[in-house]
Amino acid sequence: MTETSNLASLDIKAIFDLIPHRYPFIMVDRILSVEEDKSITGLKNVSSGEPFFQGHFPGQPVMPGVLILEGLAQVGCVLAYLSKPEKAGKLAFFAGIDHARFRRPVVPGDQLIYKLTLLKEKRAIRVMDAKAYVDDALVAEAELMASFT
Repeated sequence: MTETSNLASLDIKAIFDLIPHRYPFIMVDRILSVEEDKSITGLKNVSSGEPFFQGHFPGQPVMPGVLILEGLAQVGCVLAYLSKPEKAGKLAFFAGIDHARFRRPVVPGDQLIYKLTLLKEKRAIRVMDAKAYVDDALVAEAELMASFT
């Protein structure tokens, strides 16, 4: 694959072609940009119809932080699969989550922007700096490690 910093966005169908996640566990709607083996930006429209809002929390819906991390991880997987075709078809598993911080609640109507940068790769482990934003405000961040098997 060649330089892809101006890659046209990937819609949900293209995302489904890359990662195995499906409703109700798909946490990304679109890929906005990719720079091969360096960085990626994705988007999730947070809808009031999300199934997790029924119980988290009734009367005051808040997106669970763990699902924000999952969305970041899914976008990171898209980058891996686009950058390293040999990873295609392999499942990615969390190998670690370090320095996770949640800055403010994410609620229905928000649009999450996921931004990830590859920090390093050693054997089957990829380490990424991951940040989630709403309206340019940082809402969550972590260092994510993934293993591909």
